[in-house]
Amino acid sequence: MKMLGLIALCLATATAVGAQQGGTASHQAEVNRRGAHVMRFDQDATLHRFSLYEDGGAIEVNVKASADKTNLEAIRAHLPHIAAMFAAGDFEAPMLVHDTNVPGTADMTRLRALISYRYVETAHGGRIDIVAADAEAVSAVHRFLRFQIDDHRTGDSTEVRKR
Repeated sequence: MKMLGLIALCLATATAVGAQQGGTASHQAEVNRRGAHVMRFDQDATLHRFSLYEDGGAIEVNVKASADKTNLEAIRAHLPHIAAMFAAGDFEAPMLVHDTNVPGTADMTRLRALISYRYVETAHGGRIDIVAADAEAVSAVHRFLRFQIDDHRTGDSTEVRKR
């Protein structure tokens, strides 16, 4: 009887691990699908980058192909809009993309008067510079960006750097 229970436990564990590994690819596909809908640009044709700085961080999105004017224009339309939404404490867009309450956003909303968001056009897309004037706000920004790095699977460093 104990042996049967042990075998059942092993099978359940193997099934759960297999589902997680299979779910990883499908989760990423869902993030990309929702991202394309919310952001209005092709997630596979663009590159997200997230940086953590001592005073906050940055979100950068670039086209992979410099000739890709359609996605370039979409990035440059989306990021200023997102910067304004975030400044108003509205984090609905990342919640829609990730289908969850994104870490850090509740505190970023509460501390919005201590955080600034500045859109900067770059050669291949755009960037939102996020600067926080308070240690608690910086911590919230870092939680938000670390989640983005993980869920978008960008491979960006989660270490805090000087700007």
